[in-house]
Amino acid sequence: MITQWKFNHMQSYKINMRFLTLSIAALASAVTVLAADEVKIDVTRAVECERKSQKGDKISVHYRGTLQDGGKQFDASYDRGTPLSFVVGKGSVIKGWDDNLLDMCIGEKRTLTIPPAFGYGDRAMGPIPAGSTLIFETELMGIDGVEAPVSIIEKSSASSVADSATEGVKHGAASVVSKAAEAAMTILADTDGDGQEHNEL
Repeated sequence: MITQWKFNHMQSYKINMRFLTLSIAALASAVTVLAADEVKIDVTRAVECERKSQKGDKISVHYRGTLQDGGKQFDASYDRGTPLSFVVGKGSVIKGWDDNLLDMCIGEKRTLTIPPAFGYGDRAMGPIPAGSTLIFETELMGIDGVEAPVSIIEKSSASSVADSATEGVKHGAASVVSKAAEAAMTILADTDGDGQEHNEL
């Protein structure tokens, strides 16, 4: 015969297991969103240099911007023949630029795929529809106070910055997973007041 204590104990365990299952599903969804909302960096020309762009530098950047949906170009400094100058890392431009044009050599080229959260969000901006993912081909033309190299020395591999960005996403996702796992294990603690824990998992 199942005692009332045993019955209550089993019911509590079933409820906790259902909660754990829902928590894991929500966690998987959160990790997917985290990865989807990151800016993707492709270094299309890696360059060797001693001085890279830093937060607070005034830099000059050539760019070409297109919409991921349909590939339509909405702006390009290349067409005007004049790069855009701004102080990087200080909020002068969209976050997708501000955070991802750092640690860059003069002459280096990067293609940034910028989701709405790091672009213009839900606002329409001229030819850019609300909620657009933007693709920018960028080229660092100069850093104020830093002498431009006489010649550009390209690296043999252009993957270093992209790898670094990917590792950043992985670290963020791992942190979310770790915290959720700790919370889930806490939920599995016995709620009937006997001080015991469930060790079935």
